[in-house]
Amino acid sequence: MSKPPRLCSCGNIVPHGALCACQSNARRERNARHDARRPSARDRGYNYEWRKARLEYLASHPHCRECSKSGITRLASVVDHIIPHRGDKNLFWHRANWQPLCAPCHNSFKQRQERQP
Repeated sequence: MSKPPRLCSCGNIVPHGALCACQSNARRERNARHDARRPSARDRGYNYEWRKARLEYLASHPHCRECSKSGITRLASVVDHIIPHRGDKNLFWHRANWQPLCAPCHNSFKQRQERQP
């Protein structure tokens, strides 16, 4: 049994769980504004040195830490900073602050966690 559609603030009827076109456009514009203000990945420290250290770390820690908590074995593809470094180079390079995550865990649970105040 599916849930009923909802009424968007713009007046369109939208299927449950879907975004209205006005919401998609607003999100796209908001993300574009954010990206325009954000320094490049290289400027944030994700350069050749980082890529090399990342590969070494993933070779030593090949499985996703979050998935393993649920008894799932999945290869990690992201080296995540447990505490967001926010430009702090010492925290950025402190390996005790690194954890291996798969892309789905990094892009879902971790991003939600970092958005919380």
